[in-house]
Amino acid sequence: MVPQPPSPLSPLAGRRLLLGVSGSIAAYKSAALTRLLVQAGAEVQVILTEAAAAFVTPLTLGTLSKKPVLTGFLRDAASGQWYNHVELGLWADALLVAPASANTLGQLANGLCPNLLSAVYLSARCPVFLAPAMDLDMYAHPAVTQNLQRLRSFGNHVFDSPSGELASGLVGPGRMLEPEQIVAELATFFGSPSGAVRNC
Repeated sequence: MVPQPPSPLSPLAGRRLLLGVSGSIAAYKSAALTRLLVQAGAEVQVILTEAAAAFVTPLTLGTLSKKPVLTGFLRDAASGQWYNHVELGLWADALLVAPASANTLGQLANGLCPNLLSAVYLSARCPVFLAPAMDLDMYAHPAVTQNLQRLRSFGNHVFDSPSGELASGLVGPGRMLEPEQIVAELATFFGSPSGAVRNC
């Protein structure tokens, strides 16, 4: 089947999106999310944390995004070439972190900068969207609740976690919002008057 080109009326058509993928079992959903964003006409640059690479490979996401996946600051250690987090932050129309693990949320909420993804977040001038994903008791922990509140207070868009069966077998909130719903939320944002103008 030949893939159909995105509708020129799609609010995501031509948008430059950074997709940060952090270490959660929900990282497997980032493949479907990347495919849907590209099908909607977005240009997707994936940033994969070291922990996330245990769940989904750069090869998979690079094939789907049609761009090399960034996994660290260094492009070529021998020559000293590196990926400029400031340029990446300025390039994007939006930064989406999905899944956003408890560890990554803690880094972003407290200004910690141990990897390329958190450095890009601190440098980004564009809207930021976060899709939390973790187990039930982690999601309900006061530290995580406080971090989510703090991130919202910074102006970030934090998706609520739907309730359902988790990888641990527990049932409750903590699941990552489904890729189709995330794409719909982004399309709604960019289709609105506030999102129609590039905010970076």
